[in-house]
Amino acid sequence: MKRRTLLKLLGVGAIAGTGAAYWPDEGLFNPCLMGKTPDDLLSNDIVQAAWEGIDARYYLDCHTHVAGTGDSDSGIWLHPDMQNPLHLTQYVRFKFYLNAACVQSDHNIDLQYVQQLLRLQADFPGGAKSMLLAFDYRHNEQGEVLKDKSPFAVPNEYAAQLAKQHPEQFEWAASIHPYRKDCLELLDWSVKNGARAVKWLPPMMGIDPASPLCEPFYEALIKHGIALLTHAGDEHAVAGVDAQKLGNPLLLRKPLEHGVKVIVAHCATMGSNQDIDKGANGKEIENYDLFARLMSEPRYEGQLYGDISAVPQVNRYGPALVDIIQRQEWHHRLLNGSDFPLPGVMPIFSVKRIADMGLLDEKKIGFIKELRRYNPILFDFVLKRSMRYKGMKLSDSIFETGRLLYPVT
Repeated sequence: MKRRTLLKLLGVGAIAGTGAAYWPDEGLFNPCLMGKTPDDLLSNDIVQAAWEGIDARYYLDCHTHVAGTGDSDSGIWLHPDMQNPLHLTQYVRFKFYLNAACVQSDHNIDLQYVQQLLRLQADFPGGAKSMLLAFDYRHNEQGEVLKDKSPFAVPNEYAAQLAKQHPEQFEWAASIHPYRKDCLELLDWSVKNGARAVKWLPPMMGIDPASPLCEPFYEALIKHGIALLTHAGDEHAVAGVDAQKLGNPLLLRKPLEHGVKVIVAHCATMGSNQDIDKGANGKEIENYDLFARLMSEPRYEGQLYGDISAVPQVNRYGPALVDIIQRQEWHHRLLNGSDFPLPGVMPIFSVKRIADMGLLDEKKIGFIKELRRYNPILFDFVLKRSMRYKGMKLSDSIFETGRLLYPVT
């Protein structure tokens, strides 16, 4: 398979031409070096330096996906096309995601995925956690489920169950489509069962954040004091997305105006959308620049945040990554997330390219690559903590996400 073809299948087609020359410098598949990560890696000065200034009790990876096939009692639903080789794009992507999570066999996939997450989490200091994301089906404006347009679904009950079973390792976020007739009841149940946020992916779920249909849900979020973690920017990690305009960051003015605490996933670092602030004739502008406009408005201080999950990926880095590092005034409003299992999808990260950009000491390349072979989540953390631009770095506070999302005693 040609490099450019595979990049498109993985959903990074925008860099299939220019980026192919640099890909893949870390191999095609995750080598999945299982078992305990060697002590000499965990005790290395680069890892130790990454933890300096961070209280692990507040460390929370706020963007950790739950996946599987539903081959247990999880209730996970997977679109048949994702397991059908005749539907090549979805099939290849799902296979890469399973490899990224080091699922080794076709049996007990749900269990393998969770066991791998627990193994990876064991390399973090006590108190550090991951927030597991449920994922709702796509719905239409009448509140009807559209399974044929949903690539997968992860029940709130399953994410809540995992967090309850492993309270030292996991928190969880609900996923509730606001067009559902029972959305308010589901939110109430989720909060009572420990949900720390609600996760949306509007381009895939068919949610218009500016729709009046969302307003009762926004009021309920405020009542419960729970944040909305919502994707913004283009979505290419899954097939079947036909509404990239729903990823326009400016649509999030609606929940912000209602008073909702909004966390913009990936800081909207992909694609472009219409500048609807300028009306029907507004021009196309980079989604990241639209997000930056919102962040610059004083009225959203303490209400609008961004997560930096996936930002170092080859289809997202560049000017935005440098800008995020430079904008020190933003850092108290940024949250860390890994977007696991994506750090284990080998072709979509390039440590060498980040070093070539001048953001990483070349002497650290080999070690960080080796760390990734054992623990992609720890790799993602250490890579972010090791990046520098003109002496500036991603601040310690970004990695203490728990201070925003849950109380720690």
